[in-house]
Amino acid sequence: MKTSQFLISTLRDTPNDAEIKSHQLMLRAGLIRRVTSGIYSWSPLGLRVLKKTEAIVREEMNNAGALEMLMPSAQPAELWIESGRWEQFGPELLRFKDRHTREYCLGPTHEEVITDFARQELKSYRQLPINFYQIQWKFRDEIRPRFGVMRSREFLMKDAYSFHIDAESLDETYNKMYRAYSNILDRLDLEYRAVFADSGAIGGSKSQEFHVITQAGEDAIVYSTESDYAANVEAAEAIAIGVRGEATSPLKKVETPNVHSIEDLAKFLNSPAEMHLKTLILHGKEDELIAVCLRGDHELNEVKAENSGLFKTPLQFATDEEIAEQLNTTPGSIGPVNLPIRMVFDRQAALMSNFSCGANETGFHYIGVNIGRDLPEPEVLDLREIKVGDPSPCGKGTIAMARGIEVGHIFQLGDRYSKAMNATVLDQNGKATVMQMGCYGIGVTRIVAAAIEQRNDDAGIIWPKAIAPFTLSLIPMNYGKSALVKETTDRLYDELMALGIDVLLEDRNIRPGEAFSDHELIGIPFRIVVGDRTLKNGEVEFKARGDEEATMVPLDQVVEFVKAQILA
Repeated sequence: MKTSQFLISTLRDTPNDAEIKSHQLMLRAGLIRRVTSGIYSWSPLGLRVLKKTEAIVREEMNNAGALEMLMPSAQPAELWIESGRWEQFGPELLRFKDRHTREYCLGPTHEEVITDFARQELKSYRQLPINFYQIQWKFRDEIRPRFGVMRSREFLMKDAYSFHIDAESLDETYNKMYRAYSNILDRLDLEYRAVFADSGAIGGSKSQEFHVITQAGEDAIVYSTESDYAANVEAAEAIAIGVRGEATSPLKKVETPNVHSIEDLAKFLNSPAEMHLKTLILHGKEDELIAVCLRGDHELNEVKAENSGLFKTPLQFATDEEIAEQLNTTPGSIGPVNLPIRMVFDRQAALMSNFSCGANETGFHYIGVNIGRDLPEPEVLDLREIKVGDPSPCGKGTIAMARGIEVGHIFQLGDRYSKAMNATVLDQNGKATVMQMGCYGIGVTRIVAAAIEQRNDDAGIIWPKAIAPFTLSLIPMNYGKSALVKETTDRLYDELMALGIDVLLEDRNIRPGEAFSDHELIGIPFRIVVGDRTLKNGEVEFKARGDEEATMVPLDQVVEFVKAQILA
């Protein structure tokens, strides 16, 4: 492709509304343009990247035996009502009515539609296992779209759904999808981790996310220093450390004026936060109040609390008025001693001894509190967020933390949708059996942004060659003035294109500095510069995007040299 026949619309200045590097560089390189909040047009340049990414995803899905199909964007409400998600999904689901006042939504995901398809088309266990996938635009009505295509309202996604006669078969396909997703990210030459995760609004049991590692990542992920264990912070099990100490201090109530937090209490008693107990009051399933007790230096993991089945979802904390009315105290003075409601302790909190806590009387705390003596043995759950330095749940090493961008998520749904929607097949005995399901999503637009976040420098994007819009820049000096430069450049262009290499020939009438700047900003992985000065020595200049210095290559060897660099 020649630049004079293509659209190159780079920007020199960073747009004010672009917060993260990928958003800034996608706008500056002219890959996308904003239409409205969270919705973008993809330019011809950006679409080349998107299509190459999509092709890799499609190839790996086909290699894994999945069958491509296409489902509608507009989905009838009755399918979502049947699955129980019409109200559960929340305001991210864009609902609308047609001219007959029938309700629809724009699909943010397709569990309901594929389950409806499967229950009509699949009749026997002999048709299983089967895995359907599509690559299609989705829509989620994000309350605050941000970070460009990273958290947009409209996005391109590959979603796949598998159907099985039993859990063993589901396991086999789940593992195939794990390998397929790993292959995709390996081919993109991205640093990533697969982490155990919470299934969220999709539902189901076993669940893993694929995160591209970058400091700009939205999600904190934890991993073992000595194994391949990795998990989303929300899903990481927090192992209790040590054993409960002996009760060596007497229980004593002390006046604590103006103490309203763990920080205040630690300062007032001149002791570390881990010696104090914090008590949070939440609404239970039946709207009763439940106390959650954590060590003072730990934080509640709200996803774990929601998944415990004890509390209202989403979590609902008691108001000051409710605490005053039902517990006759105020926040900051609550503790488990003689507290007249159900209490749940985090694992580590249950091992505390001789600790301090609220006395359920404003302005007073207990010190020297011990479980078994001053309060009964508590109900214990894993409720806290894991911390750096904690023992790894796998039993090897300790926990370290990194930031990542979630680009893929695989789930074992089980019968979450097939049971609700009566998707059955006849088993070997002719009995109707609810199918087991798997769900596998990967964000195509998100991969593009994540790749930029991980691979960029001060000059612009550094694309992996697998998805670069063009693989090689061919930049002549004085193309319109030097017959030798033009002849050499045109011959190289034809030879390289014949090899199947995506070449962008710079034939615009612009200064060399502007040309170099544009091509580096766009992120083309390799560059050849042709000029009269180097041609006098029978050479051209070759440079990879991330190299410090250029390499001089003999003109009669340059095609073979490029083949070795690019096609190897």
